[in-house]
Amino acid sequence: MLKERVIEAWNGIPVLVLSIAVLIASIAGLIWTARHAGPEMRGMLVAFWIVVLVLDVLAWPGFFTVQPNQGVVLMLFGRYVGTVRQPGLRFANPFYTKKHVSLRVRNFETSKMKVNDQDGNPIEIAAVVVWKVVDTAEAIFQVDNYEDYVHVQSEAAVRNLATAYPYDAHEEHQVSLRGSTAEVAARLKEEIQERLAVAGVDVIEARISYLAYAPEIAAAMLRRQQAAAVIAARQKIVEGAVGMVEMALEMLARRGVIQLDGEQRAAMVQNLLVVLCGEAAAQPVLNTGTIYQ
Repeated sequence: MLKERVIEAWNGIPVLVLSIAVLIASIAGLIWTARHAGPEMRGMLVAFWIVVLVLDVLAWPGFFTVQPNQGVVLMLFGRYVGTVRQPGLRFANPFYTKKHVSLRVRNFETSKMKVNDQDGNPIEIAAVVVWKVVDTAEAIFQVDNYEDYVHVQSEAAVRNLATAYPYDAHEEHQVSLRGSTAEVAARLKEEIQERLAVAGVDVIEARISYLAYAPEIAAAMLRRQQAAAVIAARQKIVEGAVGMVEMALEMLARRGVIQLDGEQRAAMVQNLLVVLCGEAAAQPVLNTGTIYQ
């Protein structure tokens, strides 16, 4: 696999000054030759200054600029020479082919994709991917177009992630797309990085930006979520009510306030649970006789 090789190019400022000086000298030499040179030397001097002028002009394509956080890939007749990362005006072999590659951090959001989660429910999902090129040689030579490659492989990874987890967790500690954002983001970043490593790309962050049930089942799933919430709330209410009834019976027995037989204890437990678990406030019934009436 072709790896990046960082090389240094000449500082372009001194070379540019020299090139301008040679250009001025060539033009001045041609003018002087045309005016003052004798016929026997004029042809040879004109040819000399023309050759110097042509060579100077041919050297101009060797100048190129490197911006901060940018790399320039140099190739000579299809062979990779190296990558220049030093910012500023640079000069290299005029016959080098030069390709600029941005090393800046970039991000994009995938399109909203309709896929099935682990339970087979259709969902819509999109993700934001933050990435940058770290190896210019791999980015240029290992894939045809590294930007398109990043987009396509990222969307493929998002699709694969959606099928690996359910939308909602049905069991405690189960990883889900909606409830385990940190775990899902880490898994998504890892999978995208595996796919993009061949292109010399480093994934900085990958996170789900949009997640929802598909419109055709959104209403049904909303009712399901509401039912699950009601069941969970009722479970907490019952657990709390049982604990309060148990505590009340223990305190009554410990303090000797009243002695209850099995039937009376059952009746008290029933009444307390009705009061604690009922939707509406309980209406008291006053007993003017004994507790056995």
